[in-house]
Amino acid sequence: MKVIKLRAGKERSLHKRHPWVFEGSIAKGSGDAGETVRIESHEGEFLAWGACSPASQIRVRAWSFEQAERIDAAFFARRIERAIAFRQRLAIDSDAVRLIHGEADGLPGLIVDRYGDTLCAQFLFAGVERWKPVIADALLAASGCVRLYERSDASVRDREGLGAVSGWLRLPAGDGGATAVAIREHGWQLTLDVAEGHKTGYYLDQRENRHLFVQWVRRFGCRRVFNGYSYTGGFTVAALAGGAEQVVSVDSSAPALVRATAHVALNGFDAARHEALDADVNATLRRFTQEGRRFDAIVLDPPKFAPSAAHAERAARAYKDINRLALVLLEPGGLLLTFSCSGGVSAELFHKIVAGAGLDAGADGYLLQRLEAAPDHPTTITFPEGEYLKGLAIVKA
Repeated sequence: MKVIKLRAGKERSLHKRHPWVFEGSIAKGSGDAGETVRIESHEGEFLAWGACSPASQIRVRAWSFEQAERIDAAFFARRIERAIAFRQRLAIDSDAVRLIHGEADGLPGLIVDRYGDTLCAQFLFAGVERWKPVIADALLAASGCVRLYERSDASVRDREGLGAVSGWLRLPAGDGGATAVAIREHGWQLTLDVAEGHKTGYYLDQRENRHLFVQWVRRFGCRRVFNGYSYTGGFTVAALAGGAEQVVSVDSSAPALVRATAHVALNGFDAARHEALDADVNATLRRFTQEGRRFDAIVLDPPKFAPSAAHAERAARAYKDINRLALVLLEPGGLLLTFSCSGGVSAELFHKIVAGAGLDAGADGYLLQRLEAAPDHPTTITFPEGEYLKGLAIVKA
């Protein structure tokens, strides 16, 4: 067993059960990509078992802090079974659920979403890449699914020295391998494509926020709704379900808007109540401001503007601009749901950005609720970096 020995004083984070070991914390030792290593303090104290990633600044990610535990097929089976058992206790109103959420489930770099009878997985770290066949078998055994599609095409794999990989990992004999999948959520019918959609195909982390939006649209009587960065129209369907008379979905992806329009019809809503715009959200907000258009509710769910803290300043300007425009377009008493999925922007900073946008727009608002990812995307108390999605529900004063 290879040993990674830390520099003096660098063991504190592992004592707190934080799973990352950065390159600068290591005094000596290394391992092959994904190889299990023993992590020790400078004095030789056992700290954790981890997997090495020689190409990454996060040089080791911990599997276990228990010295007696062995990292083998049984280990992965236990972790996966525990994660799935936790989701079953959540009683989620959907057949689309995140089953594995990386570090939060003790499986760094592994993301697995279930869409009906199909699993879609991302192997984003050298450790899970090395154990991929074992993990695939354990996922099918624990979930009862027989189809597993891999979407390991995220840019983060570049930092691990891994190339992009997509395709079926497990497919029963005779299965044609169709990648289009139908799911249900809160009584709605939705569709996605595990081979072509963003991430694993759909944004399950917004599930509960979409349900809240239905209630708020109904409660506040929101007739005209703007859904910015709409993707395939989850919040659009929610707005229509809440009684909105007109919803404008704006996204720069024409295929996503085609699916959003299809979702409107699939759920029995009048197509005349929906307008899909293949356009830049910021430019559209500006144009609508000049045209004097107004809305009763606006949703802003942009892509990641700041992947790390180094990008936070530039991202802050982008977040502030779209929120300023949204607050101008909102009618008094209107509802703004605004989000950031940027890990480099904290919840506190995001609140300050939106507050600054309000000042620039000459608008104040009541903070209705702070929003976060659905509970099947958990954050643990020892790994706060896992809290990536933050949002604010604001009623314009």
